[in-house]
Amino acid sequence: MPVYSFEAIGAAGDTRKGVIEADSAKAARGLLRAQALVPIKVEVVSAQAAAPGQAGRTGRRGRVFGATALAIWTRQLAGLVSSGLTLERALSSLSDEAEKAPERELVATLRAEVNGGSPFAKALAQHPREFSDIFVAVIGAGEQSGNLGLVLERLADDLEEQHALRAKLIGAALYPAIVSLVAIVIVLFLVTYVVPQVANVFAGSKRALPLLTVIMINTSAFLRSYGWLLALALAAGVFGLRLALANAPFREQFDAAWLKLPILGKMSRSYNSARFASTLAMLASAGVPILKALQAAAQTLSNRAMRSDALDALVLVREGAPLASALAQKKRFPGLLAMFARLGEQTGTLPLMLQRAAKQLGTEVQRRALQLATLLEPLLIVAMGLMVMLIVLAVLMPIIQLNQLVR
Repeated sequence: MPVYSFEAIGAAGDTRKGVIEADSAKAARGLLRAQALVPIKVEVVSAQAAAPGQAGRTGRRGRVFGATALAIWTRQLAGLVSSGLTLERALSSLSDEAEKAPERELVATLRAEVNGGSPFAKALAQHPREFSDIFVAVIGAGEQSGNLGLVLERLADDLEEQHALRAKLIGAALYPAIVSLVAIVIVLFLVTYVVPQVANVFAGSKRALPLLTVIMINTSAFLRSYGWLLALALAAGVFGLRLALANAPFREQFDAAWLKLPILGKMSRSYNSARFASTLAMLASAGVPILKALQAAAQTLSNRAMRSDALDALVLVREGAPLASALAQKKRFPGLLAMFARLGEQTGTLPLMLQRAAKQLGTEVQRRALQLATLLEPLLIVAMGLMVMLIVLAVLMPIIQLNQLVR
C-alpha cells in the first residue's frame, strides 16, 4: 500500500504533519477527514507508488541515515524484533518515534512494503542510497533462517565497530592535521606580509643583506607574484589525480604502490583486512553461502589491489580450494587472516575465528595510528618552530647588523 506524507489542520487550528497509508491520495484525504483533520497537502512518498520514470520523494533528497544514525536505527529495530514484536509493528513504532520527517517517511515506506507482503530485504533493496548491498544481503539471510533479530544485533554490532574504528583513526589524524594547517597559515602570513615590510625598511640601504634575509625576501616576492599559479597548479594536480584514479587499471596500480609505503601501507593493509574479515564473518554467521559472502566482502575493500586479490581468492574457493589456502596465496592479506581462517575451517568455527582476526587487525590499526600521531605531533611542532625561527632570524639579522654599524 502506498504511503503519503500529509500536512493538515487539526480541530484546534494547529498544523499537523505525518505519514499515512492509503490506496490513493483521495483515500488518504478521506482518512484524514475521518480523524477530524482538514488536509492541506497530501503527497506520495512510497517509491512503489511513484509514476513510471519518476522517483519517490525519498530518492530525490540526500541520505536519510548517516553512518551513526544507521547503526542506532538497526540497534533499535533489533531490540524490538528480539523482544517479540512483529517486523511490521517494530517498523511502525520506529516510524512513530522518528524525530525527522525524512526518516519517518522512509521507515513508513518500508513498513508499507512489508505490510503489503514484500520481504524486508526486498523493501530495503529499493533504497540503495540508504542500505548497502551487504546490509540487504545480511537481512535477507536473517529472514531466510528465521533469526532476523539475532542477525540485526550482529549487523548493529558490525556497524558500530566500523564507526568506532573510523572515529579513532580520524581522531588520531585530527591533531597533526590541525597543527599542519596552522603552521602553513602562519608561515604564509609571515613570508607574504612581515618579510616584505622588512624589505621595504632596508630597500634604501646600500649595504648587503644577510643571505638568509635575501632568501626570505626572494621567496616572499615569488609567492606574492606567482603564489596563485602554485595554488592553481596544486588544484590541477589534485583534479588530475582524481581523474586518473577513476581509471580502474591506474587505480589498482596506485593502490598497490600505496601498500608498499613504510607505515601508511601497513595501516591500509590492516584496515582493509579487518573490514574484509569482519564483513565475511558477519555474512557467514548469518548463513550466507561462502561464495556470495566472499563476493560481498570483497566489495567493502577500498584498496583496489586488495579487492582484486580477494576476487582471485573467490575464484580459487569456487574451484574447490579452502578459504585459508586461497587467502594465503595472496600476500597482500596479512598472514594472520589466513591463519585464523585455517583454524576456523579445522574447528568448524569460521565466523568466530574471522571475527577474532578482524578484532586483532583493527586493534593493530589503532595502535599504529596512535604511534604515528604521537610521533608526528612533536615533529610538526618542532618543524613549525624552526620555520618561524628562520623567518624571525631573517628579520632580525639586518637589524642587528645595522646596530653594529651604528656603534
